[in-house]
Amino acid sequence: MTDNENNKLILFQNKSIRRTWFKEDWYFSIVDIVGALTDSINPRDYWYKTKIRLGEEEKAELSTICLQLKLEAPDGKLRTTDCAVKRKTLR
Repeated sequence: MTDNENNKLILFQNKSIRRTWFKEDWYFSIVDIVGALTDSINPRDYWYKTKIRLGEEEKAELSTICLQLKLEAPDGKLRTTDCAVKRKTLR
């Protein structure tokens, strides 16, 4: 796949979700998914607080679900963000 095919936006309920092709699978931005599924005005903060709560439970091992991959930010720069494959995002 070319770079243009690797990094494509998809739409869910008229909201953009960034994704990238990595290790034979599509990885989706968790912050973008949170923004599409919640009414949060700040999905990044919502995800940050959720990660803290999950970490406190000690049962959730986010490193087995999420990878930090570089995706294009609104300013056009590549920024590291939490990503996961579709089958693991809605656990």
